[in-house]
Amino acid sequence: MSPRTLVIEAAYVLSSILFILGLRSLTVPDRARRGMQLAALGMLVAIVGTLVNREIVRYDWILAGLALGAAIGYPLGVYVPMTAMPQRIAISHMFGAVAATLVGLAEYYALGQGAEVSRIQMAALGFEVLFGALTITGSFMAFGKLQEILPSRPVTFPGQNVVSLGLFAAAVALFAWLLLEPANPRAFYAMVALSLLFGASLVLPIGGADMPVVISLLNSYAGLASSATGFAIGNNVLIIAGALDGASGFILSIIMSRAMNRSFTNVLFGAFGTPSKASARTTQGLTVHAITPEDAAIQLAFARLVIVVPGYGMAVAQAQHQVRELATLIERNGGTVLYAIHPVAGRMPGHMNVLLAEADVPYDKLKEMDEINDEFKNADVALVIGANDVVNPAARSDKSSPIYGMPILNVDQAKQVIVLKRSMNPGFAGIENELFYGPNTAMLFGDAKASLSKLVQEVKGS
Repeated sequence: MSPRTLVIEAAYVLSSILFILGLRSLTVPDRARRGMQLAALGMLVAIVGTLVNREIVRYDWILAGLALGAAIGYPLGVYVPMTAMPQRIAISHMFGAVAATLVGLAEYYALGQGAEVSRIQMAALGFEVLFGALTITGSFMAFGKLQEILPSRPVTFPGQNVVSLGLFAAAVALFAWLLLEPANPRAFYAMVALSLLFGASLVLPIGGADMPVVISLLNSYAGLASSATGFAIGNNVLIIAGALDGASGFILSIIMSRAMNRSFTNVLFGAFGTPSKASARTTQGLTVHAITPEDAAIQLAFARLVIVVPGYGMAVAQAQHQVRELATLIERNGGTVLYAIHPVAGRMPGHMNVLLAEADVPYDKLKEMDEINDEFKNADVALVIGANDVVNPAARSDKSSPIYGMPILNVDQAKQVIVLKRSMNPGFAGIENELFYGPNTAMLFGDAKASLSKLVQEVKGS
């Protein structure tokens, strides 16, 4: 092994170790920032190791790519608000998939459009471009829905499942044909085109409520494509990093699907978008109890245990700092404040954790659903901020509800429930929330940030 090759392989081993350590640190909230730093350092080491490869004959395009990537990546990382982080994640998946797909296309073309490709190489290239292409359009559709460029509701048409499965089956059939006959450029490029169409058809029928699962699943697809790229071009660090990305995204998809009562088949094939039947129950004739900030402040000022339940409404209002300020006042009055985090609250996995961490909420105050659910019955007040479907009791009791069976936070078991909400509009699932009509529930209508600011002032004066 030459000294240059030794340096490259050593850099790849070091970067792989840093990736693993970074991923491990992300499992602990107070080490998550360090984990991201380790992963970023690992990527830097991998890039440096790759740049000393003797197969590189000129660096002008590489330097241009590095400059362009930095010019795009820095604003995305620094200036994109936390409320738009799901969209940023989706578009990042698209960029990664574009890179993997372009490498696969270039490699196939460079090898005589399959004339010099072995069947093993074809397996790696085919897997790479198939999953890469469907991730490109799937991620773009997810971005469009999250940014509301496209309708966030499921977009369906008669026979849609047949069309989607037909596209996927045709792409897989072409893949199998290429394994037998690699030197078949028409089949190769047709497979790429069908994969692009399948990616769009996969996500279009998916509603906003399922976006956390979609994002984690697309992350897994992008990782698989990157790992296949590593096999195709003989790059060890891509194999390891792609495998880590694919496996972690897949495991997260399983966790998300269980949190939403989705089946394993839903996760694998993306069958999220079938419109749900309306619930047999109705809230007609029921009334809600609206309160003023003054009334809510009195309850919160003297509460011994307050459990805050954040949702997407908090993210939209960017009210996390006001939540932290209110919690500080309650704690100064002798109360305890905990935060109940549902796995699919918001529009991406960990959305609420990220927002609350930005407001310097202590990590030990963030409680997962299984850990906090038994505490609601002891809570004097459950403060729901923009959460909807994840606190709907219909998931436990109404078999006709589209969310029946979905694990929820036991907010209705608290002694008093205060819900901060702009209006009575339903959540992503499109159904009424029985919690809002409960005898122990009070609604504080208005912008969450403005309402919390008023609560802070009222609690200070209590």
